[in-house]
Amino acid sequence: MRTGVTHLFIPGPTNVPERVRRAMNVPMQDMRAPDFGDLTLGLFEDLKRVLRTETGAVMMFPGSGTGAWEAAITNTLNPGDRVLIARYGQFSALWAQMAERLGLEVEVVDVAWGLGAPVDVFARRLAHDNRHAIKAVFVTHNETATGVSADVEGVRRALDAAGHPAMLFVDGVSSIGSIDFRMDDWGVDLAVTGSQKGLMLPAGLGILGVSQKALEASQSATMRRAYFEFSDMMAMNAAGYFPYTPPTQLFHGLRAALDLIFEEGLDAVIARHHRLAEGVRRGVRAWGLDLVARHPSLYSDTVTAIRTPDDVDAREVIRIGYETYNASFGSGLAQLAGRVFRIGHLGDLNEGMCLTALSLAELSLTGAGARIQLGAGVAAAQSWYAEASARPTLSQRVA
Repeated sequence: MRTGVTHLFIPGPTNVPERVRRAMNVPMQDMRAPDFGDLTLGLFEDLKRVLRTETGAVMMFPGSGTGAWEAAITNTLNPGDRVLIARYGQFSALWAQMAERLGLEVEVVDVAWGLGAPVDVFARRLAHDNRHAIKAVFVTHNETATGVSADVEGVRRALDAAGHPAMLFVDGVSSIGSIDFRMDDWGVDLAVTGSQKGLMLPAGLGILGVSQKALEASQSATMRRAYFEFSDMMAMNAAGYFPYTPPTQLFHGLRAALDLIFEEGLDAVIARHHRLAEGVRRGVRAWGLDLVARHPSLYSDTVTAIRTPDDVDAREVIRIGYETYNASFGSGLAQLAGRVFRIGHLGDLNEGMCLTALSLAELSLTGAGARIQLGAGVAAAQSWYAEASARPTLSQRVA
């Protein structure tokens, strides 16, 4: 019999703050009512703030981040167009697979899992593409399967250095709202995210940031689409409405979630994620275990992927955590199955929650046969959090 709280330490869906949950507990309402825009119009503007774009448009499609991927592709590209993408984890691989299924010519750069976007390889291929056959470059900003963050800004520099007009598509599903992301500064044309990660909502909204260049491309793109048609969405969104029944309760929750983000401050949210993530990483190092990410410059601040010892099945660690200690850890995906478990640390999170994750992971690891010292990871993280909390905050330094 389970008692108490079941702890959620996966990289999404993430914990939903109580204030957000309460905000969604509203009666059904008329999505064609004259005042419906009072709820939705502000959401579009505030999502632009999260994406850090002044010139782009925001769209919200009922669905998931994967649906937003499909919307991005089908509205801006044509059958047979060539796209450049690197596969360095499960989600970048799935994006390449979708592009192939939709009839694109996919130029793939395979990279070892644990590394990030190969900026140098992209730069060479773009420089040699004199005829500009490549129409888009796809980058997974945060590869959730491996705990690796990619250098999106570096990919933009590679495009600019080659004088290449290809659009830049970014999967920001597990980064936007948690890791620094700058749509305008980095020249991102299509930014994709979902409601269930850094935005602290249930799954159900696929969110897109769309540059003016991408909107222009959508006017002549010939790929088949219906539900995901940009022009239908833009026409209705202008007054705060949607071309089909929207998930109104999620909009109320999104309003509360955005308010929480801006009350804390977006820069402070990003700094908090880094602080919490570093504590988890120090805990893992104290166990003597390795991360999948191969260099500190690649470390994700939203998820840590941890390699178990060779004689320990990561699936057993996850099973023990769930069945014995009421804790959900992320599984190893595809080629990492049985070799890796993941601790998600994004969204509505604090130091105490991260310390709980580490303590229950220690119990689960030892239960699965790992020879680690109980308390070592927790102590290492505690030392980091104590050190970090003693530093003056930005506001204190300014004062």
